[in-house]
Amino acid sequence: MESLQVCDYMNHRPVRLTIDVPVAEAVERLLNSGQSGGAVIDDRGRLVGFLSEQDCIAQMIESCYYREQVCRVKDIMQAPALSVKPYMSVIELAQQLIKNNMPRVYPVVDDDGVLVGSINRAAVLKAIDKQLRAGYQAVS
Repeated sequence: MESLQVCDYMNHRPVRLTIDVPVAEAVERLLNSGQSGGAVIDDRGRLVGFLSEQDCIAQMIESCYYREQVCRVKDIMQAPALSVKPYMSVIELAQQLIKNNMPRVYPVVDDDGVLVGSINRAAVLKAIDKQLRAGYQAVS
């Protein structure tokens, strides 16, 4: 099987959040983008955490109940965030994804920790499917 790299299938326009963004605004960005999570970056673009829809749900319920929206991304983000490199094998990533409790979305960072994209399970499936189809066609 030919080598597949994350950079060939990653989303080049991931949601980018900062630690001081209110959670309500972060949720709005996630919903508008159709993405299920966003990378939290510092002022130099380096990954410092990750905020998923799952992280937001409990906080949004609490905000509705108490009518307060004072929570910031830094209060509920996952840190440190699991990430992958753009040159990582999609097959290797797929093996990580099938383990229990692994994220659905991974930020993709360069060797300096700067966010360059994100990759989700659907993109991994697409990459593997494309590779398998090419293999089937070569055999036929």
